[in-house]
Amino acid sequence: MDTLLTADLAANAPNFLRRTSTFVDAIHDLPEKESMAPAQLYSTESGRLFHSGRIVIATVGLPARGKTHTSVALARYLRWLGVKTRIFHLGDYRRAHVGPNGDVPGDYFFVNASTSSVLLRNKILKKCREDIFNFLNHENGQIAIYDAVNPLATGRRALSKEFEKQGVHTLFVESVCTDERIIEENVRSVKISSPDYIGWEPEDAVKDYLKRINARIPHYETMEESELHYVKMMNAGQRVVANNCAFNYLSQRIVFYLLNLHIKSRQTYFVRAGTTKDEDSYKADASLSGEGQDYAHKMADTLLAHRESERQNLINHGAPESTALKPLTIWTSTRRRTVETSEYLASLGYRVRQRSQMSQLHPGVCEKMSEKKIREQYPDEVAKHEQDPYHHRYPRAESYHDLAVRLEPIILELEREQNDLLIIAHESVLRVLYGYLMACSAPAIPSLSFPRDEIIEIIPASYNNQAKRISIPGLPEKLVPGSPEDISMPVPPSEMGSRIGSGAVSPMSGLGTPVLHGSPRRGTQTPEEGEREGGGSLGLPRRQGPTSEPRV
Repeated sequence: MDTLLTADLAANAPNFLRRTSTFVDAIHDLPEKESMAPAQLYSTESGRLFHSGRIVIATVGLPARGKTHTSVALARYLRWLGVKTRIFHLGDYRRAHVGPNGDVPGDYFFVNASTSSVLLRNKILKKCREDIFNFLNHENGQIAIYDAVNPLATGRRALSKEFEKQGVHTLFVESVCTDERIIEENVRSVKISSPDYIGWEPEDAVKDYLKRINARIPHYETMEESELHYVKMMNAGQRVVANNCAFNYLSQRIVFYLLNLHIKSRQTYFVRAGTTKDEDSYKADASLSGEGQDYAHKMADTLLAHRESERQNLINHGAPESTALKPLTIWTSTRRRTVETSEYLASLGYRVRQRSQMSQLHPGVCEKMSEKKIREQYPDEVAKHEQDPYHHRYPRAESYHDLAVRLEPIILELEREQNDLLIIAHESVLRVLYGYLMACSAPAIPSLSFPRDEIIEIIPASYNNQAKRISIPGLPEKLVPGSPEDISMPVPPSEMGSRIGSGAVSPMSGLGTPVLHGSPRRGTQTPEEGEREGGGSLGLPRRQGPTSEPRV
């Protein structure tokens, strides 16, 4: 596996992994420094929010029931809100203990294991618990997610008492599944997402995992302990039971999120809207130009061809000829450009939903202003923007933080959606939604770029999400303008003024530090520019960017 890290990522965000054209999210990377989360409303000296104290969320359930998926999804949402959260996968501790080439004893996963296997399990468990207490007691952690099977009622009661002695609440989240189709889908996803099966043949991975499941089934006890706090999720969110969970605000927020969550696999695609007849105006809400209409057709044809190739790939790997992909639903904002970009797909029978919350950042007084004028008229605002491009807002404009808060209902609906999903939106909206799904830091979000000649596919898995680029062929160069990163030397503000339509520089790009060829990109993008700039990274390495030594 090759790993690529660009200089601007090193400056702005945790490590991101690259696998050819596929990128892995950062949910398991720890922030290098404390900073406000994308949707965080306030901060405290202790680092803990909502007057809710410390909570351990402990998963319960047999293998392949969605425990890890639920753990990772919860961590993604809570971190997005600013709650200091860390996942403790017991399996990671096992893998770390035995080493990359080590194997656990053959009876390690069995209840009637040998004495040596039991001692090994207890040693690994002790290390995991120690790290949980260290995180909560010495690192100002607020929520520790303990991802393990926790199959027995006696063990769960003992776990709750152990944390209660330290003044920590325990909330159990049980994943129950009786639908064999969901179990089979989860088992088969293991070969993709679980570190246990890197390099394994798919069928061998499935057989080994089923063996683990069958070893635990006779000894598993579902949650019925009325004195404990727990949420029971049945068949991927088909039914949810909450018991004794209203012990503080944050616990209720967690339950509300779980009510919107499902663990069924689906794909999400991000694309920008086509170009318009009045490209520089926010207020005009202009219709698509002829080039924009052509883009909408080519984008749709590329996406449908990609989905058909995915279906054929499933058939080639043993699926029946009648295999069908999940239905495709399309979301747009209520702005004319996004709605018209979806019309070709709507004419083919695909369902389109308009979401008013997905409108782009409001540019405020900066609408249609060149960079030269912005610097001349608002020098103080430019200086503030350079210091904090995520939270700063120009007069009468929105910040990216404002947009992230506005998009929370969309994020919850995103978790609830069970069809494959195409999101057609302004680049500013795509940045925030991508930042959520890929666990990007707040400082990284304003510099994410979505070239118009690419569809970004988010591939969900239990352990992390991945992003893949799909190229849209045949677009004219002027629809895919060069990124400011392509500027070979700093451009003085006086020379920038009227080049908006050329694609060389967007109206408010470069408001950060000037960019030198080959140097770290520390400049950021701002409310007005989004739909007029292409090229760049997804908070990820650029396709033609310099490589570095693998860094994990």
